[in-house]
Amino acid sequence: MILQPVIHPVLLALLCAVPGVFVVHALIKGPRPRSLWALRLGMLIVVFVMLLRPGIPGGTSQTLATDTDVVIVVDTTASIIAEDWNGDQPRLNGVRADVQSIVDEYPGARFSLISFDATAQLRLPLTTDATALMSSIDVMLPEITDQSRGSSISVANRMLADTLSAAAKSSPDRSRMVFYLGDGEQTSDTRPESFASSAKYVDGGAVLGYGTAEGGPMKKTTGRTSGDGGYIQYQGKDATSVIDQGNLQQIAEQLGVTYQHRTASAEITLPAAPTTTTDYTASGEVGNVIELYWIAALVLIVLVSVEVARAAMQIVRLRGLAEKPAQNGGDR
Repeated sequence: MILQPVIHPVLLALLCAVPGVFVVHALIKGPRPRSLWALRLGMLIVVFVMLLRPGIPGGTSQTLATDTDVVIVVDTTASIIAEDWNGDQPRLNGVRADVQSIVDEYPGARFSLISFDATAQLRLPLTTDATALMSSIDVMLPEITDQSRGSSISVANRMLADTLSAAAKSSPDRSRMVFYLGDGEQTSDTRPESFASSAKYVDGGAVLGYGTAEGGPMKKTTGRTSGDGGYIQYQGKDATSVIDQGNLQQIAEQLGVTYQHRTASAEITLPAAPTTTTDYTASGEVGNVIELYWIAALVLIVLVSVEVARAAMQIVRLRGLAEKPAQNGGDR
């Protein structure tokens, strides 16, 4: 027998002892019949047992776990807050929503987060703490506008390859997935490097593209909040950023994954995790407890029903007694 009380057993005993003293006193010294107080004492005992939540060991429940390392690469250049997501919202809103979808799609996976603008930064090493990943995404801001000197869409290439290589060496039995989230806009004068060196470590993933061909204006950032200094200007007008799907498709081909243009009106389509690493059996079984409190609950329902029925009979009886004097008075 296993007990899982809803509160500390001592506190539970004290809470039930107070009314128990009055019920026992009434049962011993109260007027006859004492069946009513015996019934109430039984109800109190049943409630006490039910709140102890008794159970017996046994039963198993299978849990789904994804034995996969998921590396997420996010563009944090100024263009990531260009306002052409879902009308006039920053693209970063779409990125955050899609990262949450990725987390939900692969339960139990280990996640790593790499961001890039002028340089690449490992924001989060591989961890199963999905909350830490989402916290990092939520506080993520684009580069400071005044410090921007142009950036390459492949600046995170070497850090991604190193992260995947280290993961492969430390956990060779786990699969690895990569998700690249950006707009593909190359603002550096240099030619983008290839991501092909990472492909041999990648078992799945996707390149997700954000933005429109028409483009969207970008607000200046100071590093404290995003978009708090007016719009970036170019030749006297609001500068706009447009998506480069050709670059994004090329990155997808180099990594050996699919490309998907993201819009707020379309549901994200995520690939299934490798079947060899997503399995109920592989994730094991977790010991369970067969709950027995429901038995006490059924007993309580029966006792309460008896109490209610008795009370109803008493009401009917009292009404009958009240009607008799009225009838007798009428006869006179």
